[in-house]
Amino acid sequence: MKPRKIVPAVSVAVVRGKTVLLVKRARAPSQGLYAYPGGKVEAGETLVQAVARELEEETGLEAKDYRPLRDIHIDGSSENHAVDYLLTVFGAAYVGGEPAASDDAETAAFYTLAEMAEMPLAGDVFEVAEELLGPGQGSSGDHSQ
Repeated sequence: MKPRKIVPAVSVAVVRGKTVLLVKRARAPSQGLYAYPGGKVEAGETLVQAVARELEEETGLEAKDYRPLRDIHIDGSSENHAVDYLLTVFGAAYVGGEPAASDDAETAAFYTLAEMAEMPLAGDVFEVAEELLGPGQGSSGDHSQ
């Protein structure tokens, strides 16, 4: 088996108060799930430049204080993608704008942890939100998958 190509990608969890920004993905990977806005890193971009551009393209929002939180290896073969992704998830602070979905986002809005517990989320979205917002914000019951 030849090694799969790994494409760098970024996403960002933008925090506003006790809420975090999620978009509903209009296409694969994770189509129909709620995730952080993001996408592929383009040639010549730094990760931070890429994540700021993707945030603006998908939601029209601005953020600041970008900091990498974790790297996630996404196996594209599970969704019949030709490549795998190395996703760097950033946290950032909300600066301005009202979220408006565009590009490959169906919806864009801020949600609390309690709201997120009831939503179909991609991958590590809930864990990242808990890291940023603090655990136990009105959560009840067991959220293990």
